[in-house]
Amino acid sequence: MLMGAAGTSHAQGSDFPSKPVTLYTAFAVGSGPDAVLRLVAHKLSTQWKQTVTVDNRPGGGGFIAMDAAKRGAADGYTLLQLDSEHLAAVPHLYKKRNVDTLKTFDPVAPLFRTPFMVAVPAQSPWKNMTDLLNDAKTKSGELSYGSWGVGSPGHLGGEWLESLTGVRMTHVPYKEVSQLYTNVATGEVAWSFASIPSSQGVYKAGKIKYLAVAAPRRIPQLPDVPTVAEAGGPAQLDVNSFVVLVAPKGVPAAVRRKIHADVLTALADPEVRERFNTFAFEPLAWSVEDIGRNAAAKSVQYEQLITKAGITLD
Repeated sequence: MLMGAAGTSHAQGSDFPSKPVTLYTAFAVGSGPDAVLRLVAHKLSTQWKQTVTVDNRPGGGGFIAMDAAKRGAADGYTLLQLDSEHLAAVPHLYKKRNVDTLKTFDPVAPLFRTPFMVAVPAQSPWKNMTDLLNDAKTKSGELSYGSWGVGSPGHLGGEWLESLTGVRMTHVPYKEVSQLYTNVATGEVAWSFASIPSSQGVYKAGKIKYLAVAAPRRIPQLPDVPTVAEAGGPAQLDVNSFVVLVAPKGVPAAVRRKIHADVLTALADPEVRERFNTFAFEPLAWSVEDIGRNAAAKSVQYEQLITKAGITLD
C-alpha cells in the first residue's frame, strides 16, 4: 500500500503540470517582486509548456492575496508569492485573527533576498550612521523616519535600530512607496530604509543618498556604500526581506519537489540573474526546510520587536 502511494506521488510529480498554473502575488504591478515574478513565470511556462499567469492581489497586509490563494486546491496549480514579513510578522501584528501563515501554506520554492539601504536627503548634513544616531539622540524622539507601512521591514528595521542603540525616533508610515521617497528627498522625513528598485528613481535623480547598507557586507551594485557597521552604526543591524513561493497546505511532496527544482532552474537562467542583479536581489537556493527555518528565525526577532514596541494592526 505504501509502495502504491509512493508510486502515485511520483506520477503526480512527473505529470505536473498538465494545465495552466496561477501565481498569486501580494505585490503590486510594476514593483520589483512583481517584475521578477513575471520573468520567472515566463521561464516556467517555457519549461512546463503551460500558461503560467501572474495575478496581483496587493493590499490588506497580504490577506487579499492569501485569501485568494488559499481557496485554490492543494495540487500545485495555485501558488502564492509572499515575503518574509507575510510569513513572520503578520501573525504577531494581527493576533486577533489567529493567523499562522506557514500553517495555512506550504513553502514550495525560494526566490530572492533583498537588502535595505539607509536613505537620506541628498542635501542632508549627515555623512554616516554616527551622524544620524547622534542627531537622533539630541532630538530625543523628534527625528522622523518613514516606511512603507506598519510592520514592514522599513518599520521593524527602525524599531531594531532604536533597540540596539537606545535612541528614540518617530515612525511615519506611508501608503505609497513613491511618496515616501519623495518626502525623504524633500526632508519631510529625515530618513528611511530603501530597497534599490523602490528608491532608484529618486536616487538616480540625485535627490537622495545612501548612508549605508544594513547588511553584513557591502553589495556589488553599490560598492562605495559602506555597511552600517562601517558607517558607525550597530554591526548586528541586518535589515533584509526574502521572497518565496508557497502553496495551499497539502501539496503532494512529488509536486513540491518538481516545482522547487524547476524554479531553481529558472533562477539560474542568465536573463533572470541579470534582472535580479539590477535590483540587488540575491537569488536563493534554499530547500523548503530552509524557508521554514529562516521564517522561524525572523518570527522570533519580529515577535520581540513588535511586543516591545506594542505594535498591533488588529
